[in-house]
Amino acid sequence: MSDADFKTFYWPTLKAVMQGLIAEGIVPYMFAEGAYNKRLDVIADPELPAGSVVWLFDQTDMRAAKRALGGKSCIAGNVPTALIALSTAEEVEKYVTDLLDDCATDGGFYLQNGAVLDDAKAENLKTMIDTGRAWRG
Repeated sequence: MSDADFKTFYWPTLKAVMQGLIAEGIVPYMFAEGAYNKRLDVIADPELPAGSVVWLFDQTDMRAAKRALGGKSCIAGNVPTALIALSTAEEVEKYVTDLLDDCATDGGFYLQNGAVLDDAKAENLKTMIDTGRAWRG
């Protein structure tokens, strides 16, 4: 879908659903599949109250997501499935530490994989979790 169509057709409807959930006391947990880099300005909508939405990102630039949504929405994710499935534990530890250093120092972030972990290496998943637990930013 083009960015123009997202802004014109998709976002207004999704935002209305989110606002309805928020009005009922529900915190929408939104999964942004793929890369939302060009849509961060749209989802940082000022009509959504601060602290009312959690965004789980799959392949979005998390530093840009933190800049766009920090202090407004909680962000999560973006530990790539391929990293957990194919990399070394040392590569996972470095990625996770860098991600936490960039996105978690002032809160509003929680560590999570970006998509399904069907083919994850157990050692790498454990490294992701252990690195998150040990991080003291």
